[in-house]
Amino acid sequence: MKIVKKILKWVSYSLTIPVIYLIVSFILTAITVEELDQSSENRKIIYLNTNGVHLNIVIPKNDIDINLLKNLVLMENEKYISFGWGEENFYINTPTWSDLTFRNAFQAMFLKSTTLMHTTRYKYKSKNWIEVRIDTSELNKLNQYIQEYFKKDDKGNKIILTGFEYSTNDNFYKANGSYSCFRTSNTWVNSGFKESGLKSCYWTPFDFGLINKYK
Repeated sequence: MKIVKKILKWVSYSLTIPVIYLIVSFILTAITVEELDQSSENRKIIYLNTNGVHLNIVIPKNDIDINLLKNLVLMENEKYISFGWGEENFYINTPTWSDLTFRNAFQAMFLKSTTLMHTTRYKYKSKNWIEVRIDTSELNKLNQYIQEYFKKDDKGNKIILTGFEYSTNDNFYKANGSYSCFRTSNTWVNSGFKESGLKSCYWTPFDFGLINKYK
């Protein structure tokens, strides 16, 4: 009988923790951190896009800092580059929700693991991207934020990971930082917006959290 009670207690805790996590996540996602500088002068445009799992920041190539462009795979006729950050195994083995397995999700959320930066190059703007207006100061901060997450070798070069691309227009690079249920690919984008002074969620693990702020 004691064993049964212990099992039921463990099951109860196991179910309660995810529910609490989701409730807190929705509450903090709904809280808006307003843009620090809301002037409308000298605005450029960047974008948010998602594949349903990973949220990405899309920046016109002409507005990307030269230091951030250094060592990236680039093509002359491609005009936009998206940036994302995430857990290495989850990124490589879970490009869409249909690829999600319990093992990959558990490892990403609860085990210490390496991370990657993911870049995708585009020739044209997509109608599905969400437009974000940004001034020069905010753009500079965002460029710097993204740059700091690329891991460098002894010569200061970005470290590309070959053979795991989703297509012919994307690449993975070794990244800094640890992934967890509190620091996901989507919280990374949200934190970049917040640190750059842009409108953001207080905290969110969801891709729709930040997107809904700009729709």
